[in-house]
Amino acid sequence: MKFYVFSAGAAALALSACGGEATGDDALTEAPAEETLVAIPESLSPFGDGYPNAGDPCRRLGESAATSNYLDDSAMLVGCPSEASAAAAGGNVVGNVEGVRLISIPMGDANAGLGENGPIEAAPAPAATAASKQVAIRGPNSLESRCADKVAQQTGARVLGTNRIEESEAAIGIYVNVQGAQAPWRCLAYRDGTVGEVMYTGDEGAL
Repeated sequence: MKFYVFSAGAAALALSACGGEATGDDALTEAPAEETLVAIPESLSPFGDGYPNAGDPCRRLGESAATSNYLDDSAMLVGCPSEASAAAAGGNVVGNVEGVRLISIPMGDANAGLGENGPIEAAPAPAATAASKQVAIRGPNSLESRCADKVAQQTGARVLGTNRIEESEAAIGIYVNVQGAQAPWRCLAYRDGTVGEVMYTGDEGAL
């Protein structure tokens, strides 16, 4: 009889130990895996402090040999360092370079809902008429092409392409690569079609 009681106690302890191990396995299974963020290489010409907001992991991409096939005049090209950040940015995944997801975001989607007090409402007819007179940033006879022509005229060198474009309410900074220059040239362009100041962004002694 004593032997039977001892065996039952041992069996109960064994079951308890097994239960404890199962709980530990469950805890390990439930631990979330951390997602790795790859570095966005300079070959993609990243610029800005983050997209869509400053501090976000995705960044806008300029024109380079690695991005030229993905650029579209009607869309913004964004690079995201992970699947989760790419999904949060929206748009369409069009490529992957060194682990960076290339996202094409139509200009309409990129500007949607950015009003200070909620969604942007339709502009009245006079405002729409004024907007129609604005010159496009990219495309034929655009601010980009006017900047390239002005830089070529001032430098006497061949403009190889656009490095990046930075937009603000006051003006649009257009950076272009010039043959023989170690840094881009910059134009300050305005939405009415005028191109103002043109300057070299590198060391002028190296020109």
